[in-house]
Amino acid sequence: MSGNGSAAATAGENGSKMRVIRVGTRKSQLARIQTDTVVAMLKTLHPGMQFEIIAMSTTGDKILDTALSKIGEKSLFTKELEYALEKNERENPCDAVVFHPKFIGKTLETLPEKSAVGTSSLRRVAQLQRKFPHLEFKSIRGNLNTRLRKLDEQQEFSAIILAVAGLQRMGWQNRVGQILHPEECMYAVGQGALAVEVRAKDQDILDLVSVLHDPETLLRCIAERAFLRHLEGGCSVPVAVHTVMSDGQLYLTGGVWSLDGSDSMQETMQATIQVPVQHEEGPEDDPQLVGITARNIPRGAQLAAENLGISLASLLLNKGAKNILDVARQLNDVR
Repeated sequence: MSGNGSAAATAGENGSKMRVIRVGTRKSQLARIQTDTVVAMLKTLHPGMQFEIIAMSTTGDKILDTALSKIGEKSLFTKELEYALEKNERENPCDAVVFHPKFIGKTLETLPEKSAVGTSSLRRVAQLQRKFPHLEFKSIRGNLNTRLRKLDEQQEFSAIILAVAGLQRMGWQNRVGQILHPEECMYAVGQGALAVEVRAKDQDILDLVSVLHDPETLLRCIAERAFLRHLEGGCSVPVAVHTVMSDGQLYLTGGVWSLDGSDSMQETMQATIQVPVQHEEGPEDDPQLVGITARNIPRGAQLAAENLGISLASLLLNKGAKNILDVARQLNDVR
């Protein structure tokens, strides 16, 4: 979900003022489903408040004839909504393969030679091109509905790659033909996690949504975002991650690739981080690490997650990852 919270007041039936929380969202069906889910939880937790959902078009929604990596702007789908980030419950962060009806039952490995696979992600192309050199990867744009329609009604693509979480939230689990596990294709930073965006100084709204935090998801996302930020990565370079929390240890695997996947580098690091009890008393000074505000999560745990991401990124940079990223950016610019 991408949304921002703002507050207003309207008169109730008895003349008293009722709090109205305005929630911005993208117009796509998936964005609305995610927004409605979060608003429903907030209504249950705050029955005395009224919520108004406002649908907006973002830069990424309007520019559909250009690959995401070529547009040259960050926050393509959130810039018009963006203030600060809070991470919430995370679904399966992996990628899924959706096949054309005539290839149901196939896998990427068993697709015919030169089959076209659609994806707008450099991250996916770099990893999958290396593992499945017999396939051709082509850019595909549009929301989930549009991409599935292009797959089913046209003959251009044999399959497309989408996020498992998006398909699940749309209720389209039956279209998942193959789930790509991290050893096949590591996922994007924050993929599968819902984000509620709030103005950084809007303390009332921050308090309102803070009860939605899932501590484990939040700490994993802090580590992932710190890794990406320290690498100075983005849509124009292939960067991917995989995180696991187990027995008080946070494991972070991160990697960088050349555009064609021929050159790559990845490492795994871990840190001892005790996942706090839900709604445990946290910091009062809102550290806002990597754009995430988590008032009910202890500062020490957040800093440990951030340091893990920075340390892993530094390790890769020291081993030569900067050259891979620089070349990837230059090649993407001239494409």
